Amino acid sequence: MSEQAELPPLPPLERVPRHVAIIMDGNGRWARARGLPRTAGHRAGTENLREVLRAAVEFGIEQLTIYAFSTENWARPRPEVRALLALAESVLDNRLQELHESGVRLRHLGRTEGLPQAIVRKIAHAEGLTANNTRLGLNIAFNFGGRAEIVDAVKAIIAEHPSPDEIDEQTIGDHLTTRGLPDPDLVIRTAGEMRLSNFLIWQTAYAEYYSTEVFWPDFGREELHRALEAFQERHRRFGRLDSDQS
Repeated sequence: MSEQAELPPLPPLERVPRHVAIIMDGNGRWARARGLPRTAGHRAGTENLREVLRAAVEFGIEQLTIYAFSTENWARPRPEVRALLALAESVLDNRLQELHESGVRLRHLGRTEGLPQAIVRKIAHAEGLTANNTRLGLNIAFNFGGRAEIVDAVKAIIAEHPSPDEIDEQTIGDHLTTRGLPDPDLVIRTAGEMRLSNFLIWQTAYAEYYSTEVFWPDFGREELHRALEAFQERHRRFGRLDSDQS
């Protein structure tokens, strides 16, 4: 998130979601359209994150959660999995100081089991180093699955032996990897798909959704602004009726 040239102004936003979650889809299709290997698309997607982070800060977003690697992604071809793990480690090695100096707080969402121990150690270091930063919370869902997260939460709750009557939504929320974070207000999915793909399935119960045909490597500042403009047009009722309909 280093300094960049002055950007053209965009229309002001009257209502900005506090927490935006992004399903970064389309890296492989972006690469294929250019005659490149899928790994080139993943590298381009990683580079694009820098622009999106700058834009998130510019627009006043407090929390940004990205879906980087799902529990289902282990089933992809082994060379692609190795490349994704190597990209994650490269970011932790080469971008951490820049993120820290920019005031970004990093947080890992997901299981550490199954990840290489070198990556687990670097995740812990990154979280510790940036723990007091307040400019932007960047939550990276890596080795994350919404169903797996709920299973893990249920196991932890059972292990504490509470009475069933003591378990409520707050109890479950306190045992999820997102504990302490506000639920996402807006979920963005790139590359035109219209599904959650096992991403934050508990936390997005009342999130607004925005889908764009743009592949993730091409989803930049202006595309994020369009998503936020669409969010401004939504009327969020959280299951309630409007006052004039009651």
